[in-house]
Amino acid sequence: MSRYNELRDIQGKRYVPKYPDIPLNFQDQYFITTEGDRFDILAQQFYNDSSLWWIISIANPQLPQNSLYITPGTQIRVPFNPADIIQRYRSLNSL
Repeated sequence: MSRYNELRDIQGKRYVPKYPDIPLNFQDQYFITTEGDRFDILAQQFYNDSSLWWIISIANPQLPQNSLYITPGTQIRVPFNPADIIQRYRSLNSL
């Protein structure tokens, strides 16, 4: 699933998607990254869908948002319910 599939140009201009806030959930998982961890690989591991890497990325705003790579030794949060986050993303970006 590409998060860009449902976005449209607005008067010939590039549309910049809006991302939902991802509130903390007691079922979120936290762990320390190791060498080779990347947002897309983690999304595949936790959600069975590497294209959902952006959910893990925006849940960790302290990390650079312009890369799939994560510095080893960094604590990150993996949100529990990607379906709810995807629904809120779609709602924010429906035109």
